[in-house]
Amino acid sequence: MTQLSINTTQNVNINFTAASIGDRILAYLLDFLVKTAYVIVIYSVFFYGLGINKLMDKMDDWSRISILVLFYMPVAFYSLLLESLLEGQTLGKRLLKIKVVKIDGYQASFGDYLMRWLFRIIDVSFSSGIVGLVSIIASEKSQRLGDMAGGTSVITLKNNININHTILEEIDVSYVPTYPLVIKLSDNDARIIKETFNSARANKDYHMITRLKTKIEDVTGIRNQSGNDEDFIKTILKDYNYYTQKM
Repeated sequence: MTQLSINTTQNVNINFTAASIGDRILAYLLDFLVKTAYVIVIYSVFFYGLGINKLMDKMDDWSRISILVLFYMPVAFYSLLLESLLEGQTLGKRLLKIKVVKIDGYQASFGDYLMRWLFRIIDVSFSSGIVGLVSIIASEKSQRLGDMAGGTSVITLKNNININHTILEEIDVSYVPTYPLVIKLSDNDARIIKETFNSARANKDYHMITRLKTKIEDVTGIRNQSGNDEDFIKTILKDYNYYTQKM
């Protein structure tokens, strides 16, 4: 399998394993089955069971088209909605334990998923998947065109250490958090922060610590209240653990 070495904005290299083509195809087929099941249920229950098809016979063409678009819209937007709601996974991807991630190590945004969805027309729909398959094989990071446009790739989560294990810290029961906005961070963000911080401290790279502090402020909107960059980052990590362990 292809190994993805992702260099984050904090200059930390993180190694992921790209999802295999087989897993991606199987996830696609599972998602196709889900969408097919939805269509069958809608057709059987609403159109025949509730007699909507008979009502549509009395409608004009535009009204019929509007109803069909309304009912089948979830099929068209399936991957966009699910990847946005499930943080890079559809039902098929979740079953196959693969996930869409940003190649800079951060959590993909709705805009990234939207770009993947738009290019799906070229990658999959118009070319029967040939364009997507060729681009995945040919690209260095196993990306289809939609991934290249969105700055994403698909990785496997199989046999990986749970990311929570790498960021877990002991929090005293009496601990009072300082920065509630820390919940804007993802587990992956917290891991990158912790690894970068520990590396910078070990190398006495105070410039990197300052850059890391600035990046945290930019991403979360939090402002350093301690006056000390190291104390600020330590508090961020403790607060993140506090809120995520309470959830």
